[in-house]
Amino acid sequence: MVLEAERVGQGEGFLQIRRLRLRLDGPPLQNVAFDYDVVTRRALDAVVVAAHYRLGGERHVLLRSSLRPPLWARDPAADATLWELPAGLVEPGESFAQAAVRELFEETGARVAEDALRPLGPPMLPAPALIAEVQAFFEVEIDPSRLEPPPGDESPLEMISVLSPVPLREALELCASGRIRDAKTELGLRRLERVP
Repeated sequence: MVLEAERVGQGEGFLQIRRLRLRLDGPPLQNVAFDYDVVTRRALDAVVVAAHYRLGGERHVLLRSSLRPPLWARDPAADATLWELPAGLVEPGESFAQAAVRELFEETGARVAEDALRPLGPPMLPAPALIAEVQAFFEVEIDPSRLEPPPGDESPLEMISVLSPVPLREALELCASGRIRDAKTELGLRRLERVP
């Protein structure tokens, strides 16, 4: 495949659309050109953090409520709030682990060291036909008695979110019933379930 042309969407928005002019130059198609739109953004990759602790012999995880405007735009009458694992974008110059530490503190008030994070399976591509985002998954055991008030990132959506500890078993049941509808959260919870 060869890039023949590119048009970058104009504006100051969070997301940009790039129209790529591509040409296939190999069997079975020779010299077939087509346009393909991709989404990009300044901070492309993301981290997902399963912060957990044991209480009464049962593992609990921290989930946050997140209002998602695209769900509202699709159907204003539908529930546009999702329960999700703490997650966020990797800023330019940050490693995945640095971003995970920062996002976990912003969203939960949990202070952890980078070396306390453990990879939770390999990174994944959530929507490769649309965006080249890589999501890196981590798990970390926390002390819930040491949580600070989450400072957030000053975005309106984080200001209205709610933090909730949930038994892992219950969170997985909520995934199975469709009450937790976020794919990265279900994947992170299922991976955490396999951690001893």
